[in-house]
Amino acid sequence: MRAVVQRVLSAQVEVEGTCIARMDRGLLVLVGVGRNDEGSEVPRLARKLVGLRIFGDEAGRFDRSLLDVGGTIGLVSQFTLYGDARKGRRPSFGEAAAPEIARGIFEALVREVEALGVSVVTGRFGAAMQVSLVNDGPVTILLDTEDGL
Repeated sequence: MRAVVQRVLSAQVEVEGTCIARMDRGLLVLVGVGRNDEGSEVPRLARKLVGLRIFGDEAGRFDRSLLDVGGTIGLVSQFTLYGDARKGRRPSFGEAAAPEIARGIFEALVREVEALGVSVVTGRFGAAMQVSLVNDGPVTILLDTEDGL
């Protein structure tokens, strides 16, 4: 699984002109599921996201997690994180999981993060979404379960 983690002051997701998710301070996470993912990565990724210390303490050091600051996490599925553009100019998405597999793994991640005590908002799996955010910092972290967490 791959995740692009962005610390945000606010974010929202729209589908067909309608806002389906809105959040204030927290993490907006774009999540891609790879064709070799089986779901066993979900608990580890969920713990990493919830415990990632990228919020500032009183001295401004990265020392606080989502739980520490009472933030929300926005999880948005994005198969294009597995796009491979090394050859030519049109990306190949052959490394992305099939939608029916990716949906189950993505939904398991949502449940796992909720079980860790964090408020979760989501996009709509498989929909064309417009995601807007105010990146705080900016702070953006890349995570890949194949690289270890």
